[in-house]
Amino acid sequence: MIEARALVKKYGEKTAVDDLTFTVRPGVVTGFLGPNGAGKSTTMRMILGLDAPTTGEVTVNGKHYAAHTAPLHEVGALLEAKAVHTGRSAYHHLLALALTTGIPRRRVDEVIDLVGLHEVARKRAGGFSLGMGQRLGVAAALLGDPATLVLDEPVNGLDPEGVLWIRNLLRALAAEGRTVFLSSHLMSEMALTAEHLVVIGRGRLIADVSVREFTDMASSNVVRVRTPEAPRLRALLVAADVSVTTTEPDLLEVAGLSSAEIGRVAVDQRVPLVELTPVQASLEEAFMALTQDAVEYHVDMTLERAA
Repeated sequence: MIEARALVKKYGEKTAVDDLTFTVRPGVVTGFLGPNGAGKSTTMRMILGLDAPTTGEVTVNGKHYAAHTAPLHEVGALLEAKAVHTGRSAYHHLLALALTTGIPRRRVDEVIDLVGLHEVARKRAGGFSLGMGQRLGVAAALLGDPATLVLDEPVNGLDPEGVLWIRNLLRALAAEGRTVFLSSHLMSEMALTAEHLVVIGRGRLIADVSVREFTDMASSNVVRVRTPEAPRLRALLVAADVSVTTTEPDLLEVAGLSSAEIGRVAVDQRVPLVELTPVQASLEEAFMALTQDAVEYHVDMTLERAA
């Protein structure tokens, strides 16, 4: 478990993290989202003891990172996949980590096989592609068989097979009861991997909710209804507190009624329905809507389109 309490981090006059409180619980994959400059990397560095909070504190499994006698057995981290000696092979990079932290040699071979680097394990890491470097970084994070994982952009550079692999791996590790905390800018992948979200902007907490709750926050109360008898159903549904918009000859968008309420009217009046779908915002749409005031660098979309 990761617990951040009233975290503040200042660099001179700039406040990178501002009174941030959240808990990352075991057993679920928790995504960490925020625009560029939101304070995600700074927060992850404070979790791992690489930066000290100005005020507040963050603990991992009940202790500050530096207080753990065997930190690699407690926390596995991937912040910068290319932070390896480029002249070393993948095997010897992991072996050096193992031998200096009391991890058995056999564990090196286990994680190499786990991340799919067996064929290149004796090759120099300096020649690795970005995706291979990511796999090596994940292997290093898993080396101590830790209860907690902190991963920054773990799918960066992976091909589709690799993305599917890391998704299934992280969900399996969470299912074992581990704490899994990861950041990513790929909203489509986060929607498939994470169950819970911590979202920040300008160093402050925006949301600490499930993925479903987060998308619900940005979803409008609109139901899409498709029927060959759209005019008749429209007349049945329109009321003072209900608006119905016809977007296609057989398609209605209804605001003010739930899908269950619309369905009951259709059944009672024998109106055939082809589609009855609540309009749900995607994770990307919800993220854009709920963080728009926290974006540090805005793009002028009119200039983008003109170009």
